[in-house]
Amino acid sequence: MNQYIGIIGTGTMAAGIAAGFISHGMPVAILGRSKEKSDSCLKKAIALAINIGLHSEKTSQDLASIEAAQVSAVLNEWDNWAQCSYIIETVSENLALKQEIFSYLDEKVPEGIPIGSNSSGFPISKIAAGLKTAKRMMGAHYFMPAQVVPLVEIVLGAKTDPAIAEQVCQLYRDINKKPVLVKKDIPGFLANRIQHALMREALSLVEEGIASPADIDDAVRYSFGFRYAAVGPMTQKEISGWDGMANAAKEIYPSLSNITTLPPKLVELMNEGKTGMKAGEGFRKWTPDEIEQTSDSYSKRLKAAFDVLNMK
Repeated sequence: MNQYIGIIGTGTMAAGIAAGFISHGMPVAILGRSKEKSDSCLKKAIALAINIGLHSEKTSQDLASIEAAQVSAVLNEWDNWAQCSYIIETVSENLALKQEIFSYLDEKVPEGIPIGSNSSGFPISKIAAGLKTAKRMMGAHYFMPAQVVPLVEIVLGAKTDPAIAEQVCQLYRDINKKPVLVKKDIPGFLANRIQHALMREALSLVEEGIASPADIDDAVRYSFGFRYAAVGPMTQKEISGWDGMANAAKEIYPSLSNITTLPPKLVELMNEGKTGMKAGEGFRKWTPDEIEQTSDSYSKRLKAAFDVLNMK
């Protein structure tokens, strides 16, 4: 009997998440609103899996058997829940929709099977509120592109059983992902809280005319960001010494931004429709060629960073 990874949703994140499992020989079942959408998502997932190194020495016959092991279906027509070892929901960020899906899963999926949500904003405690099997439900937050970025945040809700969450962490370790356990269901979980703290300071520095966006990028990439590809911030300070950090903090902490709303310059940009590359302009204008070149460079550098992170 196949032990599928059930993936609910058919968007970009679903395809990337599925690719991570397929590339390590785990069959997936992609479940969407229509067979057409599920089929399309599965096709993208297999292509991504091949691109990231799926059985590079396999023959075309082997690849055909790998493709045959995967399943795509309509969510409300799928009745093989007992054949799943893990289920993850990846639908759009709509709380009511997620609650509806989790309520459905609460009734349909055998209790021993863990269920995760890839929500980036809604707490799993809200998504699973009032459900009788909430103890096996947790946040399972990926970062784009999901098939490349190693981190998965496993977030405990108010009712989540830590032992079940640890089982899911081990599943991710088995496919070379890097799970982190977030022990309290707080806004932004772990990585986004740290990222937004940095962005608040960066945007405040631009607002106050202290530095340009380009110089902030260089300051991060070529100083502490450069080091973080080797070790994280906590270990880096273990190396350099907490006393130096503590002395600097006495001077720096009082002057850091503590704004609770977006800076006016960013609000103005968004009001003008300048939302970044997708609009052709953000803090700077982007030509189609620049967008293509930057996106291509970004993908190559992410893959290079992945290789660095996996060095022994």
